Amino acid sequence: MFIHLDLDCFFVSAHRIIDKSLENIPVAVGGRSNLSIFDTKNQKRTISNNSGAFVGSIFTDENTKTFKEYYKDENGRIRGIITTSSYEARAYGVKTAMSVNEALKLCPHLLMIPPNYPLYHDLSQKLSALLKKEIPLVEQFSIDEFFGDVTGYINEDEVFDFANYLKQKIKNDLGLPISIGIAHSKYLSKLITEYAKPDGIKHIKKEHIPNFIKDIPIEEFPGIGKGYSQKLRGYGVRTLGDIKDKKELFYSWKKPGIQLYNRVCGINDRKLSTRRDKKSIGIGRSFDVVYERVELIRRAMILCRYLCFLVKKENVNPLTYSIFIKYEYGIKSKDYVNVNTIFNESDFKLKIKELFVKSDKHPKHGVIQLNITVSNFADNRKFTYNLFEYETDLKKKELTNKVQNLRDKFGIDIIKTASEL
Repeated sequence: MFIHLDLDCFFVSAHRIIDKSLENIPVAVGGRSNLSIFDTKNQKRTISNNSGAFVGSIFTDENTKTFKEYYKDENGRIRGIITTSSYEARAYGVKTAMSVNEALKLCPHLLMIPPNYPLYHDLSQKLSALLKKEIPLVEQFSIDEFFGDVTGYINEDEVFDFANYLKQKIKNDLGLPISIGIAHSKYLSKLITEYAKPDGIKHIKKEHIPNFIKDIPIEEFPGIGKGYSQKLRGYGVRTLGDIKDKKELFYSWKKPGIQLYNRVCGINDRKLSTRRDKKSIGIGRSFDVVYERVELIRRAMILCRYLCFLVKKENVNPLTYSIFIKYEYGIKSKDYVNVNTIFNESDFKLKIKELFVKSDKHPKHGVIQLNITVSNFADNRKFTYNLFEYETDLKKKELTNKVQNLRDKFGIDIIKTASEL
């Protein structure tokens, strides 16, 4: 038996804990791409104590800023994207990923709040600790979502009361509203949670699942995105009931099709991932169009500095470096390079600079987004580095570690290289 727990309007609910005047009014949290990292002046930034797997690891506390300071740029334009909105705001059509400007047109009296990531991380960690004391197996699926396996621990005729106990404890201890879905399999419990919202509990027994899912649109099932749903509709699959009736079709698609079919039907979907190893670490920023390549390379080097800090925090050695460039007019370019060295900041910056020059396929077009990612982490017990460069790499790594220790103590901006100025 599985339970899925999803905090209701988490970011908004978090702010309501510390400001009761936000209750029962249209509220939204919206974020802006933090472009202050490209400023020449230093600024104190915080590293999350959380692993950073669910929201950004590097942040400044924007919650102290006013609407004008945070959401308006130097030209007075309203910027930012809605991250979370209250149910009162949703009644006016305010949605996640909508621009703040559009949201205010739909709901002129909408109260916009800058994000407070330290608060969200702290509450998420507290909820994780609470659940691990109450449930034998817990998987954190996102910053505000958790799965729990209570098989053999709670009888099915007692599981609703157990979920209600959890719900009340979370409300009493953390002040957060939460919705809970209960089913015999993992992803069906997540689907059912959508029908428990807001702030409710819903349990569908195994024998009632076929009737429950038969008319649900395929887009509502976790993991079926817009592109995949279009493909399914081409085969006449419009509801989850249609999927259940086309086993042969889905099994012909091998692993992805079999996995989806089994999840929808609740077959072999009983495994929680209690440990999440990162497969990549990345950082990126969107900004107003920039044409100067010298400035773009400078920004890429600044992103490298921040990414180096995160790599050091995770204590990993990436062997693949990637860059993504988005131009105006929607044009995109990306490239990667594989290396065989011990990770260090100087060599990393050099490789990224070379990657930028190589992948800049449209040098006359302005750029509006840069992303840098590292992946393919080495298993030091099995991997053999370049022996001819090993001693030199160790010295470079030692220097990188010393620099990062200073940044850890005094701030990420304390030491910059000439390429960033």
